[in-house]
Amino acid sequence: MTLIRRIASRLVRKKILSDADIEESSLNRCLTTVDLIGLGIGSTLGAGLYVVAGQVALETAGPAVTISFLVAAVASALAGMCYAEFAARIPRAGSAYVYSYVTVGEFMAFIIGWNLVLEYVIGTASVARGWSGYFDSLIDKKISKFFNSTMPMHIDELSEYPDFFALGITLLVTVLLTFGVKESAMINNIFTCVNLLVVVYVTICGFFKFDWKNWNLSESEVPKTAGTGGFMPFGFSGMMAGAATCFYAFVGFDCVATTGEESKNPQRAIPIGIIVSLLIIFLSYFSVSAILTLMCPYFLLDKDAALPAVFDRVGWGVARYIITVGAVCGLSTSLLGGMFPLPRVLYAMAGDGVIFKFMGKVSSRFKTPVIGTAISGVFAGLMAMLFNLKELVDMMSIGTLLAYTLVGISVLILRYEADVNLQGSMSVTKMDEAERLSIVRTEFSVKQLLVPRTSSPTKLTSLIVKSTVALFCLFITAFSAFVIYAADYLEQKEPWAIAMTTLLTLLPVCCLVVIQRQPQSTASLAFKVPFVPYIPAISALVNIYLMLKLSAMTWVRFGVWMLIGFTIYFTCLILYESSEKRLSTASSVLSTNSKDPLTNNISQSNEDINLIDHENHNKHKYTS
Repeated sequence: MTLIRRIASRLVRKKILSDADIEESSLNRCLTTVDLIGLGIGSTLGAGLYVVAGQVALETAGPAVTISFLVAAVASALAGMCYAEFAARIPRAGSAYVYSYVTVGEFMAFIIGWNLVLEYVIGTASVARGWSGYFDSLIDKKISKFFNSTMPMHIDELSEYPDFFALGITLLVTVLLTFGVKESAMINNIFTCVNLLVVVYVTICGFFKFDWKNWNLSESEVPKTAGTGGFMPFGFSGMMAGAATCFYAFVGFDCVATTGEESKNPQRAIPIGIIVSLLIIFLSYFSVSAILTLMCPYFLLDKDAALPAVFDRVGWGVARYIITVGAVCGLSTSLLGGMFPLPRVLYAMAGDGVIFKFMGKVSSRFKTPVIGTAISGVFAGLMAMLFNLKELVDMMSIGTLLAYTLVGISVLILRYEADVNLQGSMSVTKMDEAERLSIVRTEFSVKQLLVPRTSSPTKLTSLIVKSTVALFCLFITAFSAFVIYAADYLEQKEPWAIAMTTLLTLLPVCCLVVIQRQPQSTASLAFKVPFVPYIPAISALVNIYLMLKLSAMTWVRFGVWMLIGFTIYFTCLILYESSEKRLSTASSVLSTNSKDPLTNNISQSNEDINLIDHENHNKHKYTS
């Protein structure tokens, strides 16, 4: 087999995980269910609580920001349930990267993993920058004034000054994560509890000062730039636009899914951690946004620090300091939660050879991927120090939404897969193209699409589902693009636009009917997504729609990031395949020499033999 053919085969191979693979880990299994819930809450409940709620209420949704958070929570819950099922099936480090590797293949898994790296790097950098800015505001902007006067930077797309404070706190968190997971989780739990206590304090105190009239203001009582008053001053479209912004306030819960090799009972703890943390996060967002808009007319909210300003307005100045403590704890846990998954994704990718292997080396002392943690921490710190992140935040959302989409699609594929054992791990038999064609020619009929012949998944029903899922993705992408770019024609009720929308709605619905009629796997799992295929399908539709709403420049930057990733991936791929070919040649020579008693002096080659055996062992974990 030529090098090109070997590389092409590698692109579509899938990882096979046995029960032994799921249990085996070089990381320290020390995290409990409570730790995972704290990690999920801490990584998410930060800037969204103290910044996003006030901004959305002021500029986009008004009091309907509460409904915006509800819509965003539902969309996040759909993705969260898909993550939870995969965590029950495949409790390994790497999150959506591993899930995609098992079901879709190596190349798509690399794309997802590389985008997760992008999400976590920019997420960490943005939170560090926000932490620095919040602290700077508490000391009367002394940090920014000093660096603006001594080290100004007048370069587009970069910060006004090098933020060494943001770099410092990022490196501090990096050192904390390097020392160990349990120590990091303990500090995260303490800070998360403080943050939640502040949320409870704000909610209870706010009940003594709220006024229902602030949700029922007439149009004459609000400025002309603040909509029409009432509960939805900016209309339904404003509420949905607010939901799109609020959706990103939920980004971060997926870090729980990266702890598969550090949880004591991952198949139970990870689903519980995801679902419970999402519920608590939503209740926190909903209660705080309700108190904000009930205590103060929405058009008078402070854009950057709404909570302390609202309590100042009603004469409770002491609340400002309590809220500041909560904000510092919330932003600190968001920083910790944003950094936490990054080295674990690098560890998983390095172990599979899709990036440089030294990134995944685990310290024998700390039981953490020290090199990967250090490199990712320094990279995120430099981003926080040098870059103006306003234009880069949308890039984080692309990685997140693409990961959510692939996880939802993977749930669809794996739920209808033919060979899944009772533990939920993959044991798919290898099936080449000729076998696929043979199955289709001998067993397929149109009737099979709606009336399968068996009550259990077979290779044929699995092929039907995979093909139909591919068509479904194509149709919902076309539907989303048409609804976005033909919005003006739809508002004008143009007949051709309505007809096209109807057609593009019916096509994916037909695909779902075909998928729903196929037999599902009966594998016993700790958690299963209900109402399959509809919930994963709706999740994929929402995510693809939001991805297409992003700006053209965001897609350009995304393309540059992917070009860097593909360069690394194919470099590793070529080096790996070339090395494997040399090892195979060495194995043949050793085999030949072992047959000749005169040339059986091969004791010095034991290390080569062990390496060959290691490579052959790894081959059994993959299939094309």
